Amino acid sequence: MGRDKPLYRHIAGEIRERIKAGDLAARQQIPSEVTLVRSYEAARETVRRAIALLRDEGWVYSVPHRGTYVSPEEQWPSTTAGN
Repeated sequence: MGRDKPLYRHIAGEIRERIKAGDLAARQQIPSEVTLVRSYEAARETVRRAIALLRDEGWVYSVPHRGTYVSPEEQWPSTTAGN
């Protein structure tokens, strides 16, 4: 039996939960694309889609040539927003 949602959404969900739990703090860099590709045995494009989703939702922001970081808590989406 397969996964009920696309892998990129699964990856984004796990990172989102790590942020909510405090495992990844505001302004802390999230694991790199390469690390996530290896961890999830996913294609680079899949990982990029997961990060893009988190960025669109407001959980993270990216700095070109530096990485992706957890957004300040006041910028996080409302937990009642139906994510």
